[in-house]
Amino acid sequence: MADYYDLLGVARDSDPDTLKRAYRRLARQYHPDVNKDPGAEDKFKEVGRAYEVLSDPQSRARYDQFGEAGLGGGGGAPDMGDMGGFADLFETFFSGFGGAQQAGAGQRRRGPRQGDDLRLDLTISFQEAVFGIEKEVQIRHLETCGTCQGTGAKAGSGPTSCGTCGGQGQVRRATRTPFGNFTQVAPCPSCEGSGQVIADPCGACGGQGLQQVRKKLRINIPAGVDTGTRLRVANEGNAGQRGGPAGDLYVFLSVQSHGQLRRDGINIGSEINLNYLQAILGDTIEVETVDGLEQLPIPAGTQPGAVLTLQGKGVPKLGNPVARGNHLFSVKVQLPTKLNSEERELLQQLAGHHSNKGQKHPHKSGLFGGLFG
Repeated sequence: MADYYDLLGVARDSDPDTLKRAYRRLARQYHPDVNKDPGAEDKFKEVGRAYEVLSDPQSRARYDQFGEAGLGGGGGAPDMGDMGGFADLFETFFSGFGGAQQAGAGQRRRGPRQGDDLRLDLTISFQEAVFGIEKEVQIRHLETCGTCQGTGAKAGSGPTSCGTCGGQGQVRRATRTPFGNFTQVAPCPSCEGSGQVIADPCGACGGQGLQQVRKKLRINIPAGVDTGTRLRVANEGNAGQRGGPAGDLYVFLSVQSHGQLRRDGINIGSEINLNYLQAILGDTIEVETVDGLEQLPIPAGTQPGAVLTLQGKGVPKLGNPVARGNHLFSVKVQLPTKLNSEERELLQQLAGHHSNKGQKHPHKSGLFGGLFG
């Protein structure tokens, strides 16, 4: 099995809250009831096992010191009691389908709840993607109300027990069917499962304990990103309810195309046009790169379709900006469509010079028979 910290995508010194948030996110992603991809169930079990080990201080210490060997070979199903098990995941995915909430669901709702993750789509230029940049963006997210400090109650008051459910956070409904009587347990509609109501709500947040605010952030975009790259900004999602941790902000990047340059992984490609004399005799020309104008040597006898390379003028490798790709130039040779009399005379002299060398291939004939022999 892979390293447990890598499975959860966390650092080895992560605190328990970070571990829990990482596990909850991955468990929702790979839960077999919502993810039907091959291997999703195995991935779900792996992250569950990783969290089981790392969430317990003693087993985590043994794992840090000895790896899996320090766990006594135990690789059973994870104990998800702390997370509410499958019922908690069902509650996440199927809330509103009353039968999915079990008796303990109302109790779990009373505690702190993590805030939602947010998504921001950001478009950057080709140059910014290559070299990276720090961007200032504006987001709207939920923050803990500064007036009531997240309680939702007006100053001097507090929550009271819900009269609908008697503080239980859930209600029972009996249903008679042809197959018998069934009792359905569902979150209380009055208190939404918390067991408490705000009799005198905070005027600033309307009793929610959260306020939507506009915030400016500076996002560090590393060199080498591309369209589809996702950046995570920790704790900049919505604030959690009842003192729960905030979610994260995920920035999805889209890179604008360039007029002359195109990208292939960490390499950059473009085309250059040479006249036939440059291709035959060789030259040094000025070309456009992401680093500005550069000198590109053209070897004598360069053929149409050849690819010339400038080393280290491509895209930095994401995560290792010292390593860069190359810039590859595809050669196109332009032939003249019209010649003046002097040019024609010079070319005829050149053709005659090659013809006088003798023909090695009898099937070639005419003025240019020996020119390309």
